[in-house]
Amino acid sequence: MCLSLFFFPVFICSFMIAAPIFGYLGDRFNRKIILSSGIFFWSIVTLLSSFITKDYYWLLVLSRCLVGIGESSYSSISPTIIGDLFTNNKRTVMLSVFYLAIPLGSGLGYILGSIAKDAGGHWYWALRVSPMFGLTAGILILIFVPEPKRGSADHIAECIKTRTSWLCDMKTLAKNRSYVFSSLASAAVSFATGAFGIWIPQYLVRAQVVQKTAVSCTYQPCSSKDSLIFGAITCVTGLLGVVIGAVTTRLCRQKTERADPLVCAVSMLGSAIFICLIFVVAKKSIVGAYICIFIGETLLFLNWAITADILMYVVIPTRRATAVAFQGFTSHLLGDAGSPYLIGLISDALQESYTTSALWQFLSLGYALMLCPFVIVLGGIFFLATALFFLDDRDKAEKQATKIIVINLLIPNQFKAGKIRSNLVNVLKILS
Repeated sequence: MCLSLFFFPVFICSFMIAAPIFGYLGDRFNRKIILSSGIFFWSIVTLLSSFITKDYYWLLVLSRCLVGIGESSYSSISPTIIGDLFTNNKRTVMLSVFYLAIPLGSGLGYILGSIAKDAGGHWYWALRVSPMFGLTAGILILIFVPEPKRGSADHIAECIKTRTSWLCDMKTLAKNRSYVFSSLASAAVSFATGAFGIWIPQYLVRAQVVQKTAVSCTYQPCSSKDSLIFGAITCVTGLLGVVIGAVTTRLCRQKTERADPLVCAVSMLGSAIFICLIFVVAKKSIVGAYICIFIGETLLFLNWAITADILMYVVIPTRRATAVAFQGFTSHLLGDAGSPYLIGLISDALQESYTTSALWQFLSLGYALMLCPFVIVLGGIFFLATALFFLDDRDKAEKQATKIIVINLLIPNQFKAGKIRSNLVNVLKILS
């Protein structure tokens, strides 16, 4: 658990720092090459790190930083390729399929990691399983994934001849209220999932100790049963959540154009209720706690693909990689980069005077984890704010796309570098 608490933020911090860089590159260079290179990089680093001995602990820390850099390339760029291949409901479905990788990957990480550790007798065997999948995925991407032109799904690919500066992109995104609020809501989701991934298995172990159905683990390695169950639940709820989210959004769009953020808001608020119930029933029933986890995670995972789809609607194609990268940066900075530590600090502070009491160790961790549903409610409020501005920001993005067409398509080629083009650009800026 201590190793998890240390390595997790190291990985997340390097991920955050690298994401904006890959966002900039993803809006300007060949995305498929950058994406596959990142996958190869983190896979090889992960494999090599499994051979590092305890005498070179600092190398293991460095490897976690490098893995974060490699994975940030994939997370920043992949959604933009999907956004340029599909549109409307079909894009929602495809983004949903893509975002299944987050909960499924997390769940499979618990399962395969625990199995590999038990089979090999040491935790480093877990680091020799995932690289094989990563290398295979990188090869398949190079062979089968196309590199669409930016804006091809929005029918403006042939009109995009120039790129705005990075500073201009950032100023525009900062003024995009739907993007800002949905990013803050995404940070709330990240806060909860990061804390749960580290602490819920331990919380359930302590619950069983209180119920006298298990004994406290004082010597490593401890039983991984609860991690395996939690991992399996994460896999299933990830699948259900993303699928239910895609179907629900598609149906709700027939009733209102604000369906995307409203579905996210309702799912977040509903999730908070069931996550609160975890800490009510865990003392008496582990099965009841797992049921609450199942429903709460399903509702929480429901909004991941929809959040990405909101971004595709309110951000023009030439800024999407930067937007995805900074949304990820914000989500990790305000979310899972610090939430496991914060929960641990609160729990330790609460149980400081009762270190020998198993009951108080269980209750203190539960009280600390109660911060998560409050943050989730805050995320639901951010999604409601997104719903207020969603239509206006979507219309602005469409007007910006039209501006690109006017500037790059309707102006005669011989004037594109002259004063006429410059003056028209200024006029269009004033009008917008």
